[in-house]
Amino acid sequence: MASPQQQQTIRENVTVTAETSTARVPGAKCKLTARNINFYYGAFQALHGISLDVPTHRITAFIGPSGCGKSTFLRTMNRMNEALRNTRVEGELHLDEADIFSMDVTDVRRRVGMVFQKSNPFPKSIFDNVAYGLRVNGISRKSVVEEAVERSLEHAALWTEVKDKLHKPASALSGGQQQRLCIARALAVEPEVLLLDEPCSALDPIATRKIEELLFQLKEMTTIVIVTHNMQQAARLADFTGFFLLGKLIEIDDTRKIFQNPGKRETEDYVTGRFG
Repeated sequence: MASPQQQQTIRENVTVTAETSTARVPGAKCKLTARNINFYYGAFQALHGISLDVPTHRITAFIGPSGCGKSTFLRTMNRMNEALRNTRVEGELHLDEADIFSMDVTDVRRRVGMVFQKSNPFPKSIFDNVAYGLRVNGISRKSVVEEAVERSLEHAALWTEVKDKLHKPASALSGGQQQRLCIARALAVEPEVLLLDEPCSALDPIATRKIEELLFQLKEMTTIVIVTHNMQQAARLADFTGFFLLGKLIEIDDTRKIFQNPGKRETEDYVTGRFG
């Protein structure tokens, strides 16, 4: 997140109007609905009135410069920010008809999985990494766990690469394999939404392509929201794209429209490289 001084420098060059943060995806069935989300780190307000709809079984990408609030909003969507001290959220966030902020947090994170920027396999075997969420949720029957692990690794396009070394340390995998393992671990509990925060930022182009191909397939199973600094990746991957700036959602629409004919000047300036 950008410091207050960095944010002030940006503000001196960019003006953002308050009403731009109430954009919505037009004409789509929604899995997640946010209305007027404000988020604070202590006295610093990181998100300002974010309202948007996340379409079901589609890929929605969030783009914008560093410190613009896109990762903060992503973590708000499965209440990951609650792990941070002295933070506060306001507004409404619904998963289907359920109020996320009123749900049991364990249930939220089962239904809304998350994969982080840096792959973070546990210091366990490949098998135990994928089985972790199942066991936490009380699933211990051996045959059920084994079936779920295999299915999740297949969905993560990793099964053929690791099926003969399931009980070897996950740390022995390559960076791209570790990230797909983390995706498999998230998929094991069959989440309805999968959040990904810069999942390819540390990967080479070949591993990045595999992750992107994987996400195309996974949207048939789950709703996907991805934060990316790579605008080409958003253009390749996403059905819908939202542009964040200074903690506000400037615009969200069909990805082609965002990149070819954006409705806001700030969006056009960013995607054409005039700033950011």
